[in-house]
Amino acid sequence: MAILKTATTPAFALPASVILFLLASPATAETVMNERNIVELRLGQRILVDDGSCPAGQIKEVSGSQMTTSGVLRTRKCIARLGTKQRR
Repeated sequence: MAILKTATTPAFALPASVILFLLASPATAETVMNERNIVELRLGQRILVDDGSCPAGQIKEVSGSQMTTSGVLRTRKCIARLGTKQRR
C-alpha cells in the first residue's frame, strides 16, 4: 500500500515527468551526400540529402510519408537550408 501511495502523490509525478522528458530523444534529420546511401527509410523519418540538386540556399529532404504494400513511400522536396554548411 505504501508503494501505491508514493506513486500517486504529486511530489513524485514532477520528478518522474522530468526524467522521462530528459530520456526522450529529439527528432533530428541526418544528412547524407547521396540519396543512394539511404538503405532503409522508416515512416516519418526525414533525411537531408546534399547532392546539389536543389537551388542555392536549399537542401533536399527525403521523408517516409506513407506506408504501402511494397514498403515506405519516399517523398522528396527542397527546403531552406538551416545553419551553415559543414565541411567533412
